[in-house]
Amino acid sequence: MRHTWIILAGLLLVFSASLGWAATSGEKPNIVFILADDLGYGDVQCYNPERGKIPTPYIDRLAAEGMMFTDAHSTSSVCTPSRYSILTGRYNWRTRLQSGVLSGYSPPLIDANRLTVPALLKQHGYHTACIGKWHLGMNIPRREPSPKITDGPTTRGFDYFFGISASLDMPPFAYIENDHFTEPLTTTKTWQRTGPAAASFEAVDVLPTLTQRAVDYITERATTKQPFFLYLALTSPHTPIVPSKEWQGKSPLGKYGDFVMQTDWTVGQVVAAIDRAGLRENTLVIFTSDNGCSKAARIEELQQRGHYPSGPLRGSKSDIWDGGHRIPFIVRWPARVPAGSRCDQLVCQMDLMATCADILGVTLPPDAGEDSVSFLPLLTGQAKEPVRRVLVHHSYYGVFALREEQWKLALCGGSGGWTPPSFGGPEAMALPQTQLYNMATDIGETNNLYAEQPERVTSMTQLLEKVVADGRSTPGPKQANDAPVEIRKKGKPRRRG
Repeated sequence: MRHTWIILAGLLLVFSASLGWAATSGEKPNIVFILADDLGYGDVQCYNPERGKIPTPYIDRLAAEGMMFTDAHSTSSVCTPSRYSILTGRYNWRTRLQSGVLSGYSPPLIDANRLTVPALLKQHGYHTACIGKWHLGMNIPRREPSPKITDGPTTRGFDYFFGISASLDMPPFAYIENDHFTEPLTTTKTWQRTGPAAASFEAVDVLPTLTQRAVDYITERATTKQPFFLYLALTSPHTPIVPSKEWQGKSPLGKYGDFVMQTDWTVGQVVAAIDRAGLRENTLVIFTSDNGCSKAARIEELQQRGHYPSGPLRGSKSDIWDGGHRIPFIVRWPARVPAGSRCDQLVCQMDLMATCADILGVTLPPDAGEDSVSFLPLLTGQAKEPVRRVLVHHSYYGVFALREEQWKLALCGGSGGWTPPSFGGPEAMALPQTQLYNMATDIGETNNLYAEQPERVTSMTQLLEKVVADGRSTPGPKQANDAPVEIRKKGKPRRRG
């Protein structure tokens, strides 16, 4: 009899894994995705304990209460492309935007007919909200103080939106709620760039405002029985680096350190709101960053003072090296994820789409989430082998790299981005235009093995070509890319938004 119960229990576990958590438990988890802006891998203390000098107690506590991923990546080393992939489960370079980022007035990048993560969750009873930086395009008529905004987040799967159209240093400088500005654009202001602004809008107020909006949203949704998805896209520590008065001088590393500490505090406030509302056990919290640390943080000065924003990685924001796109990635879900756990497997932010589908026990249609792989088995400890073996990286200038298990192939000389030898510059052009690294033994990408392993270079190049040509990297029917894709860039591409 005892053996019968053991067999039945084992069958139930397998059945539960195949159906998804929500399908078997009857309770759909709330999902809160917190995305920092330009926060480096080494800016978080628990990722960089020896060479990180900025205290991040709230993020560290989140890691202690959940699972910390050490080999997680954004699909790009800059923000717009990364955000596209997070919300669609599809590589950014399959779109018209194959280098650079959008502006605050760019048209939408996500096609109106494409399934997004919030749209998927809405189909299964979730309330969905986007609070913070969008930077994926919307239609904003120019030269109108109070224009009607179309094709924004509320047309791409979100029930509610409050935030700004793009980065904090990009006009228009004003809050948007759903499809309208909360205040007319009656003046002009400057933060790095100059453009139309609302009279009361101040960059220093944005992070506290978004924090409070997120806390209020969680508190409000806790009074309902409807599960919710909150995509909280922070504006920090991206430029302008503007810590609030109460955070100025808190860090030994100046304004950037202060702003990182305030970002950490925001994470703490959001998590505390979840716990206060009694939602702790069945809320899946993900904290991450859209790309590596920006040079606007004055990386060399930080390093001289003992702080290394990229930790052991080479490069930073914009680069094809891992400092551009390997990012902190922490998951807390007390009902399913063991506290204090760590995962060294390769994962990507765009895996959110397939993971949500897996949680719900549903199958994505062939033309959705074409590059997304579920990491749910890693969270629950059911993975018997790597869930992701291949990942494509992309730099600011559209340079490609391919990660295959521990091997990384980059199709350029130098950084592929802004770090010297910068892409297209004479120093980079004088280098071999192929790089091959064993990331298991050379995480700093210092020993280029391309000349020693020509067969591996050939096979990985062919694999990259196939991933591009097939329009997808997961099993399923081939799909079409939105535009032609040039795998080897011959020079700096013209910016297209």
